[in-house]
Amino acid sequence: MNKILEQYGPREAMEYDVVVVGGGPAGLSAAIRIKQLAAGTGKEVSVCVLEKGGEVGAHILSGAVMDPRAITELFPDWKELGAPLNTPVSEDRFLFLSASKAYKTPSWLLPACFQNHGNYVISLANVA
Repeated sequence: MNKILEQYGPREAMEYDVVVVGGGPAGLSAAIRIKQLAAGTGKEVSVCVLEKGGEVGAHILSGAVMDPRAITELFPDWKELGAPLNTPVSEDRFLFLSASKAYKTPSWLLPACFQNHGNYVISLANVA
């Protein structure tokens, strides 16, 4: 151990108040909200986001449908800031598949969680 310290010196270290592991939507949202809450009380909080991939969002699936409620809570002016939510959902299709045919379910029969009016088709990697 002493030889290593003599050769390379002590390890570098950085201290943070909060460390968030993962730069996906949940990790980034947590980091943003922590900073917002701290700023609201006049405190300075250091937050570090550790991403396991080569870049933020590297482990995210490409396509998704996003309800803008959460981003609106974090950034009420997300449209003005240029958030990449540009494609509103224009149609929902819920199909039951058989061996030879697809049966479309009428929209009025779909539970609310399958109705995407007001949501956006996005690339999560671009949002993260």
